[in-house]
Amino acid sequence: MEEAQEEGGNPAQALELAYLKAAFLAMEPADFVVSFARQSGGGSLTEGVQNFIMENCIKYMMSKNCASSRGYTKNILKKLISSAESSGNSVLEDLYEIYANYISPIKEDFSLKHGTRNFKNISFFYSNGSGSVNFVVPIQCSSNILEGDTGCSIWPSSLFLSEFILSYPNLFCNKVCLELGAGVGLVGIILNKVKASKVILTDGDLSTLENMQANLEINHLRNSNEVITGGIEVVECKHLLWEVASEMEITSYDPDIVVGADIIYDPLCLPHLVRVLSLLLKPRRSHISNLHEGDGTPAGCGEEDPVRNESRRRSEAPAAYIAVVIRNVETFHCFLELARGAHLAAVDITEEMPPSQLLPYMGSYDRAGVRLYQISSTRS
Repeated sequence: MEEAQEEGGNPAQALELAYLKAAFLAMEPADFVVSFARQSGGGSLTEGVQNFIMENCIKYMMSKNCASSRGYTKNILKKLISSAESSGNSVLEDLYEIYANYISPIKEDFSLKHGTRNFKNISFFYSNGSGSVNFVVPIQCSSNILEGDTGCSIWPSSLFLSEFILSYPNLFCNKVCLELGAGVGLVGIILNKVKASKVILTDGDLSTLENMQANLEINHLRNSNEVITGGIEVVECKHLLWEVASEMEITSYDPDIVVGADIIYDPLCLPHLVRVLSLLLKPRRSHISNLHEGDGTPAGCGEEDPVRNESRRRSEAPAAYIAVVIRNVETFHCFLELARGAHLAAVDITEEMPPSQLLPYMGSYDRAGVRLYQISSTRS
């Protein structure tokens, strides 16, 4: 969902209020939300800012009516009220009433009957050439990664990769893009946004795939296997187990671009991951034969000739973009060694092609800890 930034008034304050709303709807920690609230009020938690939070943030969360949303809103209200009182600011009576409603025992019992999923809105702030826009992606994700629900969580690498795709859309426009370990589906939704010709989202966990498909539906996308009036959608969800997938199955996807976020972490999975990457990035015969015959012009998003697009696609070697937080150096070095043995070159392009900072409100997002690698085959 794309929202234009409001014109008129105080542009700086309007942007601060937009960041405040984005932080709240992304379920950022209470300290960050209250900090944005203070900035929006010129250093004070004014009644105007409190009213903005109530009308634009709290009422939205109340409509979700689930345990995690209620718990988050209660914590924000508690922090907001205590911060305002300690600073000598007046607190709106409506906020007191809503908070009292949230801490009542009946409401607490009711909330426990609901699931443990968070409903977050991830807002990307960027310019589309005609003005500043806010692209909002609603995502259903896990509220407790400690229970092993890692595939349904939003990780820093997926945020970084999403920023990268939005910063360099021409790399992905009109391309067949496949994601390994797609998780909640955020990156796939972003790939669809930049007009990839086809998006294939894969994961080895069936419950993760189910949640991913739910997120596609929330964002008005569907599995391309479904027949839809007016044509077939460009997004597919596929169950892909690296260790058992056949060469025929893997190569049948025939992607131009492979992406992945935080998929290099389990030493036992690395040989299987490298095998899959090696097959997906295998040079095409048409690329080898036409290596010196192209006109050198990259395909752009304005290209509408499908025949020419396919010709260009076949003449370009596949490439992968993998975002990773290196938590264990030995594990990552093991991946690099296996990749070299499989004739794959991994180049750190984090500084060479830095993504724009499109999540300025997300204080919990440690983008500095993420590295981006471009991987390609060295076979000729």
